[in-house]
Amino acid sequence: MGVFTFVLRNSDGEWTAKQLSGDIEASGSSVFGLQRTLVNAVLAVDCSGAVQSSFSTVSPSSAVFQVIVGGAVIAGGGVAAASAPAAGGAAPAAEAAPAKKKQEEVEEEEDDDLGLSLFD
Repeated sequence: MGVFTFVLRNSDGEWTAKQLSGDIEASGSSVFGLQRTLVNAVLAVDCSGAVQSSFSTVSPSSAVFQVIVGGAVIAGGGVAAASAPAAGGAAPAAEAAPAKKKQEEVEEEEDDDLGLSLFD
């Protein structure tokens, strides 16, 4: 898993990006185009799994952009391994169903804990 953090700065309409701890640099006229360029530059260095990115504006002329390659992917409140595909493809769905059932059981128990019933 690789985490690549960039500091973006705008000067006279031109955005520049420098990696916080590394050698990757890029520039562009738009933030969106610069993000695409940075993701492609990161994938040229590390293509070991799924890609996630995060962008946060710090001021009108600066921002932070982070690209995460590999690791876990959070989808629908659950965590699934991004770089290890399941054999047969049905295992993740089978694992998700029991978790949902357990959550429903917990919700039912919470209603009983209040000591109230709709039929009293």
